[in-house]
Amino acid sequence: QVQLVESGGGLVQPGGSLRLSCATSGSIFSRNAMVWYRQAPGKQREFLALITTGGSTNYANIVKGRFTISRDNAKNTVYLQMNSLKPEDTAVYYCNVAGYNSWGQGTQVTVSS
Repeated sequence: QVQLVESGGGLVQPGGSLRLSCATSGSIFSRNAMVWYRQAPGKQREFLALITTGGSTNYANIVKGRFTISRDNAKNTVYLQMNSLKPEDTAVYYCNVAGYNSWGQGTQVTVSS
């Protein structure tokens, strides 16, 4: 069982920014790529971004240029910097260890004026 703890969500106006964080155990974090997903009400969970142990990144087209994934190996934490937020970014955001079917509680992001 992999424990994941997401934080940093909240209410933000369109065009605003948020930075999400996700912490997990060190042994898991150091050996695996990390991924961010989100799930909006009534929709399937969708992939947003991935970062490998070496720092290579991959983004879904819907967030490319607006979101940035990063990791701090000393803190066993992965981040998602979200800029230029839109109402359609409203969702619960989850992190995941690539290849593991374990999920945290997620963090709610609401983009609204």
